[in-house]
Formats: sequence, structure tokens, C-alpha cells
Amino acid sequence: MSSLSGYLPYAFALIIAIPFLVLLRQFVYSYINLKNQELKLLTVKSNSENKTHSYERMTLFLERIKPSHLIQKFDSGLAVHEFIFLTEKTINEEFEYNSSQQLFITKNSWQNIVDSKNGVISLLHQTYEGLNNNPNLEEFKTVFIMNYMNGEDYIAATIEDLRREILIIA
Repeated sequence: MSSLSGYLPYAFALIIAIPFLVLLRQFVYSYINLKNQELKLLTVKSNSENKTHSYERMTLFLERIKPSHLIQKFDSGLAVHEFIFLTEKTINEEFEYNSSQQLFITKNSWQNIVDSKNGVISLLHQTYEGLNNNPNLEEFKTVFIMNYMNGEDYIAATIEDLRREILIIA
């Protein structure tokens, strides 16, 4: 019995330490879970902000490629073919600059944006080909605007689709 009494202080310390260790383990586990939840919320918030920013940038791009904005872009002293070249170049450069936004936009909306861009470029060329005589730039711009207004307003439709999608995200 005397040999057992030498271990009594250690047993007593162990009995006191076990609940403390269990509580410490639960605290650490809870703390880690809370930090993981916080990281998830920050990631979701950041992703939502990226999506919102992407929709804003692409809406701005679509506004900039509307024919009513394009005709005001360059000096009126240009030849029609120079205006078409510079306009097409500007549209393509801005599109390439914004192309990374497709990561945050739905596939359908991105395709609508690409179709709108291609539609405007195509309309530039179709308008030029439709004018047989050598038009001056002001005549070309007028016919270009009229052709767009007489057709489907695909840019406004694409912007409206982006608006609907961003409401779902927000």
C-alpha cells in the first residue's frame, strides 16, 4: 500500500488535468471552426465583389460600343475607312482588356457580350458595303446609327440580361 501512496499525487494531478485538457481541446477546436467559417465568408464576399465588378465593367464596355457613343469618338476629318479601322481596333482592344471578366460572368451572358461586340463590328462593315458611292464620314455615321436603330437593340438586351443576373447574385 505504501508503494501506491507514492503515486497518489500524480493520480490526483492527472484527475485535475484531464478535464482541463478536454476543455482546452474543445476551445481550440471551436476556435479553428470559427476561423474557417470566417475565411469562407471572406472568400464568398470577395467572390461576390469580383462578380459585381465584372458585371459593371462589361456593362460599361457595352455602353461604350453603342453606335451612338462610337460616332462621337474620332475626329470628323477622317476618311470612312479610317473611322471603321480605328473604331474596330478600339472595340477589340477594350474587349481584350476586359476578357478576364468572363471568369465571373455566366457563359450565356459572356456569349451575348461577344455577339454584341461582333454585331457592332459587322454593322460597321455592312453599313460601309451598303453605301455604294464614296460617302463622307457624317453620312456614314448617320446611316450607321439608322441601321442600328432599325435593327434589334442587342446591346440593350444584353445589358438587361446582365442586370437580371446581378440581381440574382446580390
